[in-house]
Amino acid sequence: MLEIDGLVKAYGENQVLKGVSFTVAPGQMFGFCGSNGAGKTTTMRIAMGLARADAGEVRWNGSPVDEAMRRRIGYMPEERGLYPKMKVREQLAYFARLHGMDAGPAGRAAGEWATRLGLGERLGDPVEKLSLGNQQRVQLAAALVSEPEVLILDEPFSGLDPVGVDSLAEALLDQCRRGVPVVFSSHQLDLVERLCDAVGILARGSMVATGTVAELRASTQGRQLRVVVPDAPAG
Repeated sequence: MLEIDGLVKAYGENQVLKGVSFTVAPGQMFGFCGSNGAGKTTTMRIAMGLARADAGEVRWNGSPVDEAMRRRIGYMPEERGLYPKMKVREQLAYFARLHGMDAGPAGRAAGEWATRLGLGERLGDPVEKLSLGNQQRVQLAAALVSEPEVLILDEPFSGLDPVGVDSLAEALLDQCRRGVPVVFSSHQLDLVERLCDAVGILARGSMVATGTVAELRASTQGRQLRVVVPDAPAG
């Protein structure tokens, strides 16, 4: 189980995270929602060791996540990190080897994931020759190519066409079926509702709601929004 426990983070006087906590069970897909600046990316960066929390802890199966464990996490950052002049196959195999795979399995996994995400005919092309949508698919394949134990994806569906969205959705569901916990952030609430077993809503650094989509919908039933409109000027 992946546990995010009481994360606190401030940059100067800006309190970015205020005790963020949630858990993701094996095989569960967790949708992480919130507006820009809510703290989603900071939470993911702390989980990956790219930022340090002022308080709180990230655990996997009860133990703090260390550098060795992070090599077993598939991560897709908000800032895409591809080498533009490297060919697709070489790039994916390189990322797989960074996560500890041997050269032979890494090359085979690169071809399999590229094909699965619709890039089979582009394996020999430099990344810089691909459209932005296909570059996004390469970044996704890089997160998946090492057969990770956990997936943490920051806005993975951004920039994908409907075919790409469906391909990625099926790939993530397959990961869940083999017991991998998946966390992804998204502004596309229809996708979150369609794919996720559980959802967390972050606002101004605080987790304001967690639960299944059905639970969150039920919790808002009967609430009303009152809009007060000032009187129109005479004339």
